[in-house]
Amino acid sequence: MSELPPLIPLGSSGLQINKGFQCSPEEVPTAASKPRHSLGVLHVSYSVSHRARPWWDFASCRQRWNRQILKDVSLCVESGQIVCILGSSGSGKTTLLDAMSGRLRRKGTLLGEVCVNGQALRRDQFQDCFSYVLQSDTLLSSLTVRETLGYTAQLAIRGGSWGFIEKKVEGVMAELSLSHVADRLIGNHSFGGISNGERRRVSIAAQLLQDPRLARRDRIVILTIHQPRSELFQLFDKIAILSFGELVFFGTPVEMLEFFSGCGYPCPEHSNPFDFYMDLTSVDTQSKEREIETYRRVQMIESAYKESAIYHKILEHIERTKHLKTLPMVPFKTKDSPGTLPKLCVLLRRVTRNLMRNKLAVIMRLVQNLIMGLFIIFFLLRVQNDVLKGAVQDRVGLLYQFVGSMPYTGMLNAVTLFPVLRTVSDQESQDGLYQKWQMLLAYALHALPFSVFATLVFSSVSYWTLGLYPEVARFGYFSAALLAPHIIGEFLTLVLLGMVQDPNVVNSVVALLCVAGVLVGSGFVRNIEEMPIPLKIFTYFTFQKYCSEILVVNEFYGRNFTCGSSNSSVTANPMCAFNQGAQFIERICPGATSRFTADFLILYAFIPALVILGIVVFKVRDHLISR
Repeated sequence: MSELPPLIPLGSSGLQINKGFQCSPEEVPTAASKPRHSLGVLHVSYSVSHRARPWWDFASCRQRWNRQILKDVSLCVESGQIVCILGSSGSGKTTLLDAMSGRLRRKGTLLGEVCVNGQALRRDQFQDCFSYVLQSDTLLSSLTVRETLGYTAQLAIRGGSWGFIEKKVEGVMAELSLSHVADRLIGNHSFGGISNGERRRVSIAAQLLQDPRLARRDRIVILTIHQPRSELFQLFDKIAILSFGELVFFGTPVEMLEFFSGCGYPCPEHSNPFDFYMDLTSVDTQSKEREIETYRRVQMIESAYKESAIYHKILEHIERTKHLKTLPMVPFKTKDSPGTLPKLCVLLRRVTRNLMRNKLAVIMRLVQNLIMGLFIIFFLLRVQNDVLKGAVQDRVGLLYQFVGSMPYTGMLNAVTLFPVLRTVSDQESQDGLYQKWQMLLAYALHALPFSVFATLVFSSVSYWTLGLYPEVARFGYFSAALLAPHIIGEFLTLVLLGMVQDPNVVNSVVALLCVAGVLVGSGFVRNIEEMPIPLKIFTYFTFQKYCSEILVVNEFYGRNFTCGSSNSSVTANPMCAFNQGAQFIERICPGATSRFTADFLILYAFIPALVILGIVVFKVRDHLISR
């Protein structure tokens, strides 16, 4: 199922491990005497440390307890072999696969060695030697099977024509029986699509396409399986059984039958060996007595295995392999993938196509600002020019609402749409297809035209209906001033999604930042000149300050207000103090008229600054996840 490129003219290629299906060192056969690839796991143990009590329990929060997940696991596999890992839930199957493929995060302690062809791998070499299909499929639901595999091939293969890539995709789909669903959407739990089994095969196919030169023989396949049928028993070359992180048995099916028979547990006739030995090596926790009894039985079997000739033969084989000089080189994957710009173009096309098929998301992205504008229109209908009828107050309230709401609607887009793409990029970047920041940049580029269109629709309806300054140039400035905070709100959310996993937390943080920014930076609630120095300094780091100054100058500069009837005295009512817009500008934000162009430049400088910050954050995220 998985195939990897030759490293040397007569040799072979990579190692793939998949969870569900795992594939590994492959060798292009040349001669019968050619040495085979081997994968060795020697005395691997893994433990993690947890707080014994909650963090708020100060008396004992420093106390920690260690949990041993893997305990002295050793096994070896050779080219062409299929290995099945069995065990009950929590036995360590997934952790063992993660340890073998170098995907364990460094929050725990890993001991032991993983060797390929006798050479212990460094942490940075695992990605180039293993492929891995996760237990949960991370696929874009609105793409078809053919599109999903086609984009994967374009990200992995440099310089291949579309005909060449299409041939590769068709070949892999035929091999994994996906041709009949090639043009169906992947789907998810919300709407139909292909079946779960077909999704799993798509995930495997994506791994096979990530190396351009596929070898079809002598691969190592390592898989975990739940409730296997008895017909599969003779299909596996090796079977591993785990219980509480300990390797209870590893060997051929024939050796397994002989070993357990020697321990006094022969498999009954007409029974499924998988079910029988899974039950035999599981701990029954229904009662304390049964738990003690079954745990002792598992310990006895594990001790018998450690003393058996099968186990000692494995250790001798691994040690002997480490000293052989005839083994082929470590079969690293080829790295002939496209450059940064071609990958970015592929990601942009993939993101755009996937999101464009989400009709509800597209509609909401385009009209949510308009819906917000309609509420304001129905509330105010049209601003007046009479100070006594709220000419200044209504305009200040409008501008406050515009400055506060635009970044929030941008945030809603990112929180809704980007987490799925982030999950996909986390997986594909670990596979070496691209770096996480490239997915971030592709999403940002895809979002720009939507933001421009949505802002223009909103401002076109709101500006002229509400009766703001009747000049086309002023309308352009108004639209440009509102576009920036909308984009900034979305990009700020992307940056935080690179640091915080939970989108709900990001939603709350961005909302708080926007509220703080508009309260302090806009000058509408409190005059900036009257603020304490720390808050005054803080305003210079808020985009709301610059957006507010632009909108105030754009609306009030050159405008004259009336105050009641023409016969009334201006001095009789203190509200009539502002009968010219320039007076209000100097009262709210002194000198803003002369800073109009500078405010625009600073406001739009936030956008590239956030993009750069996002790239840095996602590079750090890439590094941390790879650790």
